[in-house]
Parts: sequence; C-alpha cells; structure tokens
Amino acid sequence: MSDIPVTKRSVMVLFSDSKSPSCHRVRLVAKEKDIPMDVIEVDADNLPEDLLELNPYATLPTLVDRDLTLYDPQVIIEYLDERFPHPPLMSVDPISKARARQMLRQIETEWYPLVEAITSSADEDEVKTARRDLQERLIQLIPVFEHKPFFMSDDYSLVDISMAVMLWRLQHLGIDLPKSAKPIFDYADKIIGREMFAESLSDDELDMRDII
Repeated sequence: MSDIPVTKRSVMVLFSDSKSPSCHRVRLVAKEKDIPMDVIEVDADNLPEDLLELNPYATLPTLVDRDLTLYDPQVIIEYLDERFPHPPLMSVDPISKARARQMLRQIETEWYPLVEAITSSADEDEVKTARRDLQERLIQLIPVFEHKPFFMSDDYSLVDISMAVMLWRLQHLGIDLPKSAKPIFDYADKIIGREMFAESLSDDELDMRDII
C-alpha cells in the first residue's frame, strides 16, 4: 500500500474483500462508469489499521473519496451512480427508483447473507438450508426474468449489477437450477457476458468458475 494517506489521494480508494459479492458490485459499478479508483484488497479477518480508523464498523466494502468515507454498500453504489451520472444506472422515475432500491436492499440483506452462509459456515445444516433457500428464491423469480431485457427493467441498472455478482457465484455455491430456469440462464449469460464484468473480477472470483 502507498505511503500516501488514504484521504489525501487524488482518486477514490476502495477497501475490498476479493470474495465478497458486496465488494464485487462496487468494483463492477466503478468499471461500468470508468471511475478512477484504487482497489485495496484486504483480509476481512485482519483489517489494516488505517481502515479501522476510517470505518467505526470495521466492514467491507469501505469507500474513501478524499474527506468522505462510506461503508454501507447500497449507499456506496448509489453515490457512485450520482457522482458519475454517465451511464445512468438508476431510473429517474420515483416509482421505478423506489422499486429498485427496495430490491437492492433485499439482495443485500437477504440474498448475500445466504451466499456468506454457504461459503463460510462450519455448520453443514446451515449450509444446506442456505443453499436451498437461495435456490428457491431464484426459482420463484423465473417469471420475472421472462418479461424484460433486464431485471424488472428495459435498462441495465444497479439491480442487474447486484444480481450479476451473485449469479456468477452459483457454480461455486453448489446451486443447481432446473431446466425450467432457462430465463435465468439467458439473463445471466447476458449480464455476465458484458466486457466490464470480466474486468471487475478479482483473481479469487475468476477461480469461482471455469470460464466467463
């Protein structure tokens, strides 16, 4: 890490966990918007002192933009979308925006914890339950993927970014979807096949699947 203090750097600094979907979606937003950003990969179990000084909750991701420090993942991605408005990744329509924010919160608070349980829990029953719950949630959404080019929208958005980083991990998580989930497979191929998605992947994330 550079000797230059984080808050004095001329570009944003992102403290990131190379395996975390929450961190991955921030990196993907940065790639989609071509945002200059120093990504510092850290061990979630051994956080550096400068991060602990900046973030009282000691969580990842943590974004530092000069004197501003953000550590809520949804706040971070919405901040980046507003600070760098092109291309836009949120609708300007209040109703559409509210629905997107609600889905983003659901992904963050209900779906990503299942990913964490599958990858980190030492309790086999907890892992099996989390894997089943995540599979069932995806299956329930199959009709949603059939009606729009992107998730509940005609345009690529922050919701698609948040879905993409999770769908990338399905093979690694041991999630097997039925043949009836073809709309999900087609959707996943579309958003994971984007050039910026490939560029957003950490080495650990590349190892989660055989090919893009």
